[in-house]
Amino acid sequence: MKKPYLLLPILFLIYWGCEEPDDKDTTPPTVTITSPQNNSSVSEVVSITCMSSDNEGVDKVELWVNGVSTGLIDDSEPYSFDWNTTTLEDGNYTIIVRSYDTSENTTDSEQIVVTVDNTLSIPTPSVLYPIIYNDGFQISWSQNNDDDFQSYKLYESLSEDMGVKTLVYETEVRTDTTYFKTILNYMYYKIVVEDIWGFQSSSNIEFGEDMVELWGFNYSVLNTTVLDKHNNQLTGSIPPEIGNLTNLTKLYLYDNQLTGSIPPEIGNLTNLTELFLQNNQLTDSIPPEIGNLTNLTDLDLSVNQLTGEIPESICDFNINWSSSGNFNITNNQLCPPNIHNMDCRRRLHPLKSCPVPVIYLTINAPKKDIIRAAAPDGVDITSY
Repeated sequence: MKKPYLLLPILFLIYWGCEEPDDKDTTPPTVTITSPQNNSSVSEVVSITCMSSDNEGVDKVELWVNGVSTGLIDDSEPYSFDWNTTTLEDGNYTIIVRSYDTSENTTDSEQIVVTVDNTLSIPTPSVLYPIIYNDGFQISWSQNNDDDFQSYKLYESLSEDMGVKTLVYETEVRTDTTYFKTILNYMYYKIVVEDIWGFQSSSNIEFGEDMVELWGFNYSVLNTTVLDKHNNQLTGSIPPEIGNLTNLTKLYLYDNQLTGSIPPEIGNLTNLTELFLQNNQLTDSIPPEIGNLTNLTDLDLSVNQLTGEIPESICDFNINWSSSGNFNITNNQLCPPNIHNMDCRRRLHPLKSCPVPVIYLTINAPKKDIIRAAAPDGVDITSY
């Protein structure tokens, strides 16, 4: 009978070689969210930071929101995530960070709750200005200066509530704030500003039309070439909207009780040939924009309360200066400019000169040598 003594050492070696090692890493990593704070409010893109460590080494950290992985992973220190909240509804969200070590042990951080509130993250709205008609609609709006500006979108609609709207123009150029429309279909308009996150803000709504309301009546921008409201007992100031009647050739507002300044918008009426504003109570100076009326052949501003220096450009009008019926600005408190047009100068010569400012100049000298300088026209310097 064979003795099995020699087999025992062999069996022992086989058993010892199959045993599992006792030093497998079972220590999980540690992880703590450092920002944002619990119960804080967040918006747009949020930076979430955390600290994680492990006795063997951290493999990666992962962001979870409301029990679902966001797919955002960071595998190098310092650990952080950029969490985009612009695709979420406003409300409360529970956040944890899960840490994985190199031995596949995991640990979840203490959860925090944040409130997503993007109601204040919309772009600064642009202001849509009143639409001007001048051979088409000039639609302009204020510039958006937000850092995250993306685009302007101009919409039109047949309804004032912009319920069914059509995109007519879009631009990503921040300074591009004017659109000119030559096809005249009368619509309501608004401008929408969009930022890089997709948030939008809407402007006020303006209506594009070729009608101007003046003193209770509507006038067609296209078809009104003569506006005669003389001796109509008109009161108050001349409405600036009159400058939208760009096809006017004759404007008669004389023999009324109009007050205030001549509006600078009068300079928009570049087709005017006759302008009669006499026998009113107009005040202040003649606006320099009147110089735009280069087609003017007849001008009467007499018997008002106009003051100051007459714009020099008034002599560039297409006026027959030798005829007393073409030009009259008497019975005001106006003074002539320093002009070189001799025909124009002769017509303005009877006007009273404007007061000459006196400028006192002090030099480093005894008091008796202080001098006085007067009159830009023909300088008169005398001892004081």
